[in-house]
Amino acid sequence: MFEYIAENGSYRNLYRGEWAHGHSGAITVKAPADGTVLGTIPSLQKDEIDLYLQSARDAQKIWAAKPVNERARILRKAAQILDENADEIGGVLSEEISKGLSSAVGEVRRTADFIRFTADQGELAEGRSVGSENFPHFQKDKISVVTRVPLGVVLAISPFNYPINLAASKVAPALIAGNSVILKPPTSGAISGLHLAAAFKEAGLPDGVLTTVTGRGSEIGDYLVTHPLVDFINFTGSSAVGKHIAEIAGMVPLLMELGGKDAAIILRDADLDLAARLIVSGAYGYSGQRCTAVKRVLAEDDIADELAGKIVEQIGRLRVGQPRESADVTPLINTHAADYVQELIDDALAKGAKLLIGKKREGNLLYPTLFDHVTTDMRLAWEEPFGPVLPIIRIRDADEGIAISNRSEYGLQGAVFTKDINKAFYVASRLDVGTVQINGKPERGPDHFPFLGVKSSGMGTQGIRYSIEAMSRPKVIVINFQNS
Repeated sequence: MFEYIAENGSYRNLYRGEWAHGHSGAITVKAPADGTVLGTIPSLQKDEIDLYLQSARDAQKIWAAKPVNERARILRKAAQILDENADEIGGVLSEEISKGLSSAVGEVRRTADFIRFTADQGELAEGRSVGSENFPHFQKDKISVVTRVPLGVVLAISPFNYPINLAASKVAPALIAGNSVILKPPTSGAISGLHLAAAFKEAGLPDGVLTTVTGRGSEIGDYLVTHPLVDFINFTGSSAVGKHIAEIAGMVPLLMELGGKDAAIILRDADLDLAARLIVSGAYGYSGQRCTAVKRVLAEDDIADELAGKIVEQIGRLRVGQPRESADVTPLINTHAADYVQELIDDALAKGAKLLIGKKREGNLLYPTLFDHVTTDMRLAWEEPFGPVLPIIRIRDADEGIAISNRSEYGLQGAVFTKDINKAFYVASRLDVGTVQINGKPERGPDHFPFLGVKSSGMGTQGIRYSIEAMSRPKVIVINFQNS
């Protein structure tokens, strides 16, 4: 049902409710797995962006005037469309970003659930009233009526690794709050993002309320984030780009999910079978290309050998191959990403890390790799690989694990495995991260949980209700009573 968003393999942007070609050229999108050309997307330039943003500004006023139950109805319809077409959209997503097919379809279905829950949460939002007599020395002569109103035009910049889910996690809360949205999808993942936009259009979203802007971030990114018609920026991507946006965006409020170096701290009393299974699924799922992937294991020395053996055994069960095969580990998004992971592997080997499994490479496909005896002078101990390589760093005790974890520039999530709840809370309370998982792997979700990072891992709090609140603001009306 989505054939109309492209013409002879040439995809178009959603602008004023129509599918529009750009006039400034096109970008070829290729499948990471084998280089197959999937189509082209418009490469928009500044003059076009001005028009697209003005359209979003005009449409927002009309959309904000609609009652929230009408907005919610449209969101639920969009979720239904995604569910009904999950196999088709998942197939597009799988091929475009080299994600296992079953995982890609699962992402679409999860996104439908996210949008439905967002509609529910939007309808539950209520205002409040506050009387002046609640504050000392004030009379009962004032009452404030507090409601929430939209911010205006939200710029949603989504990443390649979850081009449907992490786009919708920005778009849906913004829409239910009454904003219009400019969706800037990644170059690798743009076609998937256009399918998401098509679902909202098909659901009856008014013209101009959702607009897509495709193009290279290096060419239009700065222009977008500094544009005077943008009222809010919601970005997921690298910490380097996030910091750059924060420096140039001025007074525009930001919500950002950035990089991570999530550590799993394994104490000697942990269930090692459980830890090994969750470490492997957390570290190597979608080839490690997740901000919440387990990116280092900090294991107490006296159980490290046993744990390492169990991790190797679990790695042996992973499926390595092509996305159409629903493999767990598939080719990385591009050659640059694969070369970077290879650099970290080579550095660890050169500095004496013990290779337990992996190091095999076929083009952009890197086989799951595990190192033991990684030390803190190795790049792999600190840098985010965004690929299927995992270091084991041996520690004396929980305190050393906490210290190593907290030395990182990142602070997204952490995990601790232990059977002692007191030890678990001891570690959790001292880790400088947004979320700590006890006997679980770092992950995003359930999607109504708060999700945040500290330090170089982000700014602000996401999660459905929190995202709605971030993309709206209180509006206060004070009624003054004339006492006779």
